Amino acid sequence: MDARAIIAQLRKGEDPSREELAWFARGLADGTVSDAQAGAFAMGVCVRGLSEEGRVALTLAMRDSGDTMAWDLPGPALDKHSTGGVGDCVSLVLAPALAACGAYVPMVSGRGLGHTGGTLDKLEAIPGYQTGLDEAQFDKVVREAGASIVSATAELAPADKRLYAVRDVTGTVESLELITASILSKKLAAGLQGLVLDVKVGSGAFMKTLQDAEALADSLVSTANLAGCPTSAVISDMNQPLAPSLGNVLEVAECMEVLCGSKGGPLAELSVSLGGVLLANAGLASDIEAGVAKMVEVLANGQAAERFGKMVAAHGGPMRFVEEWQRFLPEASVIREVKAPRDGFVTAIDGEALGLAVVGLGGGRMVESDSLDMAVGFSEVARLGVQVKTGDPLLRVHASREDKADAAAAAVLEAMDIGDQMPDMPPLIHERSR
Repeated sequence: MDARAIIAQLRKGEDPSREELAWFARGLADGTVSDAQAGAFAMGVCVRGLSEEGRVALTLAMRDSGDTMAWDLPGPALDKHSTGGVGDCVSLVLAPALAACGAYVPMVSGRGLGHTGGTLDKLEAIPGYQTGLDEAQFDKVVREAGASIVSATAELAPADKRLYAVRDVTGTVESLELITASILSKKLAAGLQGLVLDVKVGSGAFMKTLQDAEALADSLVSTANLAGCPTSAVISDMNQPLAPSLGNVLEVAECMEVLCGSKGGPLAELSVSLGGVLLANAGLASDIEAGVAKMVEVLANGQAAERFGKMVAAHGGPMRFVEEWQRFLPEASVIREVKAPRDGFVTAIDGEALGLAVVGLGGGRMVESDSLDMAVGFSEVARLGVQVKTGDPLLRVHASREDKADAAAAAVLEAMDIGDQMPDMPPLIHERSR
């Protein structure tokens, strides 16, 4: 095999063979393929594309570049993946609720990326929670708690880690084929028996238009199913934050209110909708509506919260976190309201700008080595369509210093538009299953 010949095929618009892609993926993992060759490969795929067969072959090659898991559990191993948004803390609600419905959730998650928050960062806001379990510990927690949310090991889809870093510096992040292979190689390596994809669309998402979101959803679903993992997708709205809070501790608090049955809203609605699709596809519910009903039930009766508490304790967190979560979560030293500058309606929210403002507060990373301030962010964010008077609060800023609060407040006023007319309200879920 020769990396140059594979790159030349891509340049001509031809798919390399399965064997060639498998060899190239192993070369990415073990260093046989150079950075220059990896960049040329990424650009070739980005410019010329791959057929559906080539997309599946690349995904499987990257999956098989390292270790793969296999689960022998009393129920199906299920998971979800979100393409990224703001105020999106669904995993913390969905995983324990699915476990309470008879599924097992071995969730391999990631950290914040760009303007979007990361599930691992949110969980590490809980004192003591360890995301870096070894395979034996991961298996034990999944069996005992029904759900475990961990970071990927270096041995899980290592080709993706290498190619992802190359894509980031070569202008090839947007490639549909490379996005698909990146997301699914890690999920397929986790040995799942069912997957639901939450594809976001709107101002706070990577996909800004419904057409782009549909194209990504179709690519992901067809590739995953052809690779042997039963998969559906939901396209959900990200023209405003999903939960009315952004920031690690603040989003954990939102999840606890949903898990403890004291709060509904979009976070709860999307969580039960995604769970309903998974339960129906896995045979744990007769159809999606019955699956949604089961999810609603376990949130209302406390079974989902109980599972979350077991998971947190098994990962090293407090034993009584569910019962006393407020006392375990840190608070920011500066908390202030950002007030509406005029009368009107909240007509638009730039979710990406809000997410970047949280990064500026220290709640996200500028570079990979940055440490996070878990307590900072925004809470009580006004929803689209809300009517406000001059001086009414648009949200509350949680900051470590006054100057950072000032900068965040200025960013908020730029990111939230107030107009004279009630805006058209986007649905939370654009398409329920693809």
